Amino acid sequence: MSLFKGAGVAIITPFHADGSINYDKLDELIDFHCENSTDSIIICGTTGESSTLTEEEHMDCIKFTIEHTKKRIPVIAGTGSNCTRTAMEMSKEAAEAGADGVLLVTPYYNKATQDGLFSHYKAVADEAKIPVILYSVKSRTGMNIEPATVARLVNEVDNIVGIKEASGDISQISRIMQMTEGRVDLYSGNDDQILPLLALGAKGVISVLSNIAPKETHDICEKFFAGDLEGSRALQFKVLPLVEKLFCEVNPIPVKKAMNLMGMEVGGLRMPLTEMTEKNAAGLARAMTDFGIKLV
Repeated sequence: MSLFKGAGVAIITPFHADGSINYDKLDELIDFHCENSTDSIIICGTTGESSTLTEEEHMDCIKFTIEHTKKRIPVIAGTGSNCTRTAMEMSKEAAEAGADGVLLVTPYYNKATQDGLFSHYKAVADEAKIPVILYSVKSRTGMNIEPATVARLVNEVDNIVGIKEASGDISQISRIMQMTEGRVDLYSGNDDQILPLLALGAKGVISVLSNIAPKETHDICEKFFAGDLEGSRALQFKVLPLVEKLFCEVNPIPVKKAMNLMGMEVGGLRMPLTEMTEKNAAGLARAMTDFGIKLV
C-alpha cells in the first residue's frame, strides 16, 4: 500500500522576523492543507529550508508536524543528509515520533559511487524501519540515482518503497519504472511534469505548487486517476505559467514570496537565500492573479 496517492505538499518552514521558527503559523498551515485536499505533508525537505535548520530545529519541526496533523493525512519526514550516520539517527528519531515515512535526498557534496549510494540508503532504511522514499535531484546534490541502483534498492530493501524523481529526465524515469516492474511508488518532483509521470505510473507529486494551490494540484492527480485525462491535462496546462514563476529564482524564494502576497505571513528566508527581486516578484504576482489567486 502506498504512503499516499495524489499531491503531497513540500511544505515551507515559516519564520518570525528574527529568523526563529514560527510554530503557530506552521500549525495554521497544517490545518490549511488538511482542509484543502492536500494528500500528505512532507516536512523539512528542500522547500522547508532544511539545510539551514539546526538538527534540533529539524527534529522539532518534524515532531510538531506529526503531533499537530493528528493522523488526518500522512506525514513524511525529510531526514536525508550527506552524513549516513546523521541520516540514520534522524530517520530513527522520526520513526519513533510517529512519522509515516521518511524522504531521503541523495548525499550531497560527497559524490558517492552507485555502490556507495546503495550502501547509504540500505543503512538508513535498516535503521528507520518505516517506509523510505528516495529523493533524486541531481541539480541540487550533484548525484543521480541510476535506474539500476533504484531497482537494486527496491528489490533488496523491503522498506524502500518509493522515489521522488526531480531529475526532469523522462527517459530515466521510464527506465526506473521498467526496471522495477512497477514495484516502486513514483512521485513527480517537478510540478510541470505531474501528468507525464502519472502516465508512466506515478502515484502523484511531492509539490511546491501545493503550498499556494493545493486543490488544483490534488485535482490534476485525482482527475487522472478517475479517467478524466482531458480534465487533468487542462489543469496541468493551466498551472504551467504559475509554476514557471515559482521557479524563476531558486526554490523556496518565490513560493514564500507568493504566500506572503496571499497574506499568509510566513516570514522571510534564512541566508544564504535572499528576498526575490522586484522584477521577478512583479512577474510572480501577475501570474498568480492570472491564475485566479487573490492577493492582499
